[in-house]
Parts: sequence; structure tokens; C-alpha cells
Amino acid sequence: MSKLLEIALGIVTSIGGFLDVGAIATSAEAGSSFGFGLNWAIVLGTICVIFLVEMSGRLADASKHTLADAVRERFGFNFYVLPLLSEIIVDFLVLGAEIGGVCITLQLVTGIAFRWWALPVAFAIWLMLWKGNFGLIENGVSLLGLITLVFVVASFKLHPPLPALTAGIIPTLPRQNSVHYCFIAVSILGASISPYLFYFYSSGAVEDKWDEGHLSINQAVASLGMGFGSIVSLGVPIVAAMVLHPRGIQVDSYEQAALMLTQSFGYWGIILFAASLGIACFGAALEVTLDTAYIVAQALGWNWGESLRPKDAARFSFVYTVFVFLASLLMVAGIDPLQLTLFSMALTAVILPVAILPFLVLMNDDRYVGRHRNGWISNTVVIFTIALAFVLAIVAIPLEILGG
Repeated sequence: MSKLLEIALGIVTSIGGFLDVGAIATSAEAGSSFGFGLNWAIVLGTICVIFLVEMSGRLADASKHTLADAVRERFGFNFYVLPLLSEIIVDFLVLGAEIGGVCITLQLVTGIAFRWWALPVAFAIWLMLWKGNFGLIENGVSLLGLITLVFVVASFKLHPPLPALTAGIIPTLPRQNSVHYCFIAVSILGASISPYLFYFYSSGAVEDKWDEGHLSINQAVASLGMGFGSIVSLGVPIVAAMVLHPRGIQVDSYEQAALMLTQSFGYWGIILFAASLGIACFGAALEVTLDTAYIVAQALGWNWGESLRPKDAARFSFVYTVFVFLASLLMVAGIDPLQLTLFSMALTAVILPVAILPFLVLMNDDRYVGRHRNGWISNTVVIFTIALAFVLAIVAIPLEILGG
């Protein structure tokens, strides 16, 4: 019974924590600009991330290694420097965007410009990390994130046409704005297959002391949690396609995106959008900040753990303290949160190859996973994702310049 409860809690928190600023921004932009035409990118990204998250958890269960630790040990520190620095840079930009999402929420509610909220939001994130533990970060905030189910409710209330929804699962290049279409597709895939998810998930599994007895839990949480989370994520472009696209409203700011829910919920739609954006971004900001501290500490062999007291993991705590306040300065400088989000999602696509390539070696290495090695289906998905990652890495920056 306890295992079933653990699975249920893991699935629920995965659903609540699935949406972040990248998913909301790219999906809203997709729906408002191209209707249902980019739903396929969310479906494809979800399939890839289900397999990769399951592998990162299986690696932690079987080897007691986090993904970062295993990569450093298996390939050597010199190899790991590139993915480490790449992930730190992208995490920095993504964290700035997540803080920006919370600040925009407060701007929508109070009317006070988002840049004035940056430092208070950073302090709230730091305080939660300093005083909280991993269970609170993993479960508490993610449970609040279930408010994002309002996008699914709004989708049902709007009665989207089934043939159009089905057609959106098949990639079709539009005749107009094709470059922008490709840029948003790359950004959606970057938001979905985000490397910080793998590093954070494996670190959490080790911190929770998972072992081989948790393999079934890991499979259920990765597949069902991420799968149902994808349904929540699909709600965003569907609502945007039904409400904003027919009116010719393209999402150039979060204030425009907030109009999505007004047709279904009236004035409360603005409040529900703000709450969804704020809670989702705050939870993701905690995870991204922790992820950076995790990978730096694990790379350098420091003591680490969110459930440890700060004085018992002083360098780990110092990393997330400095990181969160530096990232908040991006918002203090007045950088547009939505544009930063789209750029950081495209840049995430650039670093995907170095983040995903080690999976193919580690998940077939008996020294790490033993009899729990990848089967042919998992290896096929990894090879396909690696190939996709190389394509995305090549085209992301040119598309950013031409159509972003």
C-alpha cells in the first residue's frame, strides 16, 4: 500500500510540476500563431522526456549515482566540463526567465512593474531552499502546481474540433511564417526535453535513497506523471488556438497570454492564469536553482543535499545562494521575461546533444545498471533523440536570428 501511495504522490506531483515558464510561453505562442499546428512538437517532446527521465531514475536506482556523478566518473572530468558549463549557462538564463514569470504574475495582480519584484522573489526562493527540505520542494510546491489543470478544464469548455486536434499531431509546414513556425517548434522541444529535468530527477532519487526496489515506482512516475503532465501542457496551445488565434492575437507578452482563460472563466480567467504562471514558475525556479547547485557540487566532489542543514553542505548552499540572486539581476535590468524565455528554450536545444549522448553509454554499461540495461526500444529512442538533438542544435540559433 505504501508503494502505491508513493506512486500516486509521485504522479500527482509530476503533473503539478510539469508546466514551467518555457512550456507556458512556447505553447501559448504556438497556439496563438499557428492554431493546433504545433501540438505534434509537445507530443514528440513528451515521448522523448518520458524515456530519458525514466533512464535517469533507473540509473540512480541501480547504481546509486546521480547522472552528473556518473558522467563525470565514466567519461572523466575533462569531458564533463563542457556539459557542466553548458548546463550552468542555460540554467542561469532559464532561472532568470522563471523569476520573470513570477514577477509578471505579481505585476498582473498589483500593477507594480515586474523588475521591482525581482529581488523579493529571489529572496523568497532562497529562503525556501535555505529553510526547506527536498520533500517540501518536490511535493509541496508541485501539489500547488495542480492549479495548471485549469488549462485542461478550459479546453473541454471550449469544445475544440476533434479533426483539427488530430491533424495537429502530424507535422505540417505552413506556407506563411514557416521560419517562425520552425523556431517555435525548436523552442517547444527545448522546453520539453530540458536537461535540468534529468539531472534534478536523478539527484532527487539519490537524495530520497531510492534503490532497486523503486524501479517500478520510477517507471510509473516517469511514464504516467510526465504523460499526464503533457496533457496539461497541451491544454495551453489548445486554449490559445481557440481564443487568441481566431482574433489574430499573437502572444508577444504575458499580458496577452493572460487573455486565454477569460472566455472560459471571465474575469477569474486573469486570476487563474496569473496563479498558474506564478506557482508553476516559482516551483520550476526552485528546481533549476537546486539543479545548478547539485551539478556543481557533484562535479567538484562537495557534500550536497537539500535535506542537509546549510552548515553541513556550506559550498552547496553558497552556490544556490549566489546563483539565484545573480539570475534575478536579469529582471532588475528590465529584460523582457517572454523574450528571455523563448531565447533560453532555443539555447536549451543547442546543448541537448552533450546532455543526451552519455545516456547511450551509461544505460548499456553493466558497471552502472547491471541487469537493468536498456532494451532495444529504449536504445532506439535514445538514438533517435540524439539525432533529433543534433538537428535542433544546428538549426536553433539560425532560426532564433531569422524567425525568433
